[in-house]
Amino acid sequence: MPYLFSDVDITRMLQATESIRSALRQATIRTLIGLLAVTGMRIGEALRLDRDDIDWRAGLLVVRQTKFRKSREIVLHPTTVAALRGYLRQRDGCWPHPDTAAVFITTDGTRLGYRYTAETFRQLAAQAGLTRRSPSCRPRPHDLRHSFAVNTLLDAYRTGGDVHTIVPLLSTYLGHVDPANTYWYLSAAPELLALAAQRLDDHLAQRP
Repeated sequence: MPYLFSDVDITRMLQATESIRSALRQATIRTLIGLLAVTGMRIGEALRLDRDDIDWRAGLLVVRQTKFRKSREIVLHPTTVAALRGYLRQRDGCWPHPDTAAVFITTDGTRLGYRYTAETFRQLAAQAGLTRRSPSCRPRPHDLRHSFAVNTLLDAYRTGGDVHTIVPLLSTYLGHVDPANTYWYLSAAPELLALAAQRLDDHLAQRP
């Protein structure tokens, strides 16, 4: 069962990064969490990003040969582009010539790894007061992806959007092989199920 982050939860997580003593490490983890929250990327995809994967002119990321050997482009909001620029500017001040082409690096100038990131995320979640909602539902980095997908679908339902049109687009954006995998997110949030059920009821009520 995914842990669905609210906007308040994510804000608290970002605030919790202020407890990290190293300025570079703090900036790295804060920027990584923010990027995962606003793009729905898999954490492995974000950690494998190289500087050449950022197209500054077009404002997008190129995710290469990821899960299922697919590559895709992720369009970024201008504020996200600005945040990445700010992070890399600060990072270059600490490590002008690191030993890796990675976007996210450690204080040793190497590519940031999953094990350290997951443990840091767990500690920050605890500091932010985010607790397990069940034995199998606890805040994890990958759940930011679930939250992104659910919020996208919630927005579509709340604004009366054409969900059947939006799901294939969301599926491509997330890098799913089949839109059916994206529909799985419908079961992740009671509010999403309720909105879907209400739309079905409204449709059936209009039938002769």
